[in-house]
Amino acid sequence: MKTVLNKQEEFASQLPILTNTRLAPSLFQGNIENFIGMSQIPTGVIGPLKVHGTSANGNYHIPLATTEGALVASYHRGSKACLLAGGITSICLQEGVQRSPVFKFENIKDLSLFVSWFLAEKENFQEIVKRTSRFAKLTDTRIQIEGNHLTISFEYFTADAAGQNMVTICTEAICRFMIDSCPIKPNHWFIEGNSSGDKKATAAAFNHVRGKKVTAEITLPANIVSEVLKTSAELMDRYWRTSTMGVIQSGAIGAQGHYANGLAALFLATGQDVACVAEAATGITRMEQNKDGSLYAAVTLPNLIVGTIGGGTALPTQRECLEMMDCYGEGKAIKYAEIAAALALAGELSIAAALSAGHFTQAHQKLGRRKSL
Repeated sequence: MKTVLNKQEEFASQLPILTNTRLAPSLFQGNIENFIGMSQIPTGVIGPLKVHGTSANGNYHIPLATTEGALVASYHRGSKACLLAGGITSICLQEGVQRSPVFKFENIKDLSLFVSWFLAEKENFQEIVKRTSRFAKLTDTRIQIEGNHLTISFEYFTADAAGQNMVTICTEAICRFMIDSCPIKPNHWFIEGNSSGDKKATAAAFNHVRGKKVTAEITLPANIVSEVLKTSAELMDRYWRTSTMGVIQSGAIGAQGHYANGLAALFLATGQDVACVAEAATGITRMEQNKDGSLYAAVTLPNLIVGTIGGGTALPTQRECLEMMDCYGEGKAIKYAEIAAALALAGELSIAAALSAGHFTQAHQKLGRRKSL
């Protein structure tokens, strides 16, 4: 039998810091292949961030893993302003994860016959999903026809898992049933036609939901804007209007400042699929000065692909970070999503304040550069 090389031992002499871990490679089965060691990312904490939600209710310390100086300080400042203002209201509005297989037929007539059969068989799909997964529930199907191509978007409730693997496996089972049972066979099919939005920013998220759709808001009194954020509601309102025009002209999907900063750092710390930041970091930020000089601010994130079970959430440090937020395990995913949206809002407030007051460059010069020894 051919000997399987231990990659960690193979690279130990070349990469002594990377390979120097007390954790056994077997611990990462299902998370990594050809394991050689641990890439250590500095982790800071912000908070407490006060959140009022349907599931998240309380003060939360939030771990952020990043190598970008000034990021943790900025989010911490936003968190402080929100705490002093009484907290952020953050509400999970919708849930749903999609997989969108595509089927190619000889012609539109064959496609139409298949669709007629498909619509009559839809009740059977729930039973297939139930046999395939303990947690997934099929909640909707949507059809899109383009010539002889048929795309079917299957939408699922995935409980406390982020759900990409879950919906893939369930959709595969449904598709196998369809191919075996349908009177009109497609010429060929693919489990994903690249229209579900998986790991990419799409405008479709604003019309539906992918993952968890969360909206969060806060009103900051004028004195907190002045004393903590070092600016004014008028300047922040003015900057938001100007920056929104800029983001529209750039052709970006959504209109926000830097959701990706906080979400990537949070995802890394808590064992999420970090590549999902590509889709999760879409949304809309709004800031308005009120008549009394206070500032109203809100964010809406329609695309939070997050989970508190499965994936990397059970790995040692990731589990600790989730437990720090009281977000580990079943029944915690909505809480996590509401905290994530509140985090995004705190970050938007802080960066908009720095840019509106002209402090952005100085903050990065002070905190984001390595000091000479």
